[in-house]
Amino acid sequence: MHISEGVLSAPVLGAGMVLAVAGTAVGLKKLKEDKIPQAAILSAAFFVASLIHVPIGPSSAHLILNGILGLMLGWVAFPSILIALLLQGVLFQFGGITTLGVNTVIMATPAVVCYYLFAGFVHKPGPVSYAASFACGFLSVFFSSLLVGAALMFTQESFLSVAWVVVLAHLPVMIIEGLVAVFCVSFLKKVQPELLPQWSGAQPQAALDGRTKMAEKQV
Repeated sequence: MHISEGVLSAPVLGAGMVLAVAGTAVGLKKLKEDKIPQAAILSAAFFVASLIHVPIGPSSAHLILNGILGLMLGWVAFPSILIALLLQGVLFQFGGITTLGVNTVIMATPAVVCYYLFAGFVHKPGPVSYAASFACGFLSVFFSSLLVGAALMFTQESFLSVAWVVVLAHLPVMIIEGLVAVFCVSFLKKVQPELLPQWSGAQPQAALDGRTKMAEKQV
């Protein structure tokens, strides 16, 4: 999902940088002090997950985790993804400095969109929560691949065929990301549901029962 340097036109790079700065400013404004460790851990997970990538023309396919990151952080996904992409560009030459803004928008914008679409459903029981989690992981990658295609097409119309290849190549990644999101949400609902969005403050009975049993075993 990283777009390499020297591919995009100056107007696309400039627009990406402006949007990335705006999104990051909103994210930093919404970042509360007690959420900094969580944001740092998720940024590190994003950094590691996207290190293993398969080149696809001017872009690449790899795990992104922007769905679960957006679901747990909302707008804070922008600064978290920006920092991870900056370190990847400096340390491993993935993407690049000139494309940092565009790549941030490509991965962070779908994360925020999926937050608003699915955050209200993750605490629902059973199938609703699983379906929302899978859709969040799946669609975040799908939207990101569409943004990659749009960035390429706005640079040069002849990139249309490459844009389709990028979208199709990420179909397996979309499914995997959906399953990862389901696993993460299911796990967090059992052990630490307050990390999930729109936390009401009342712990689900299943979580309370599980912690009670663990406490009894320790005694």
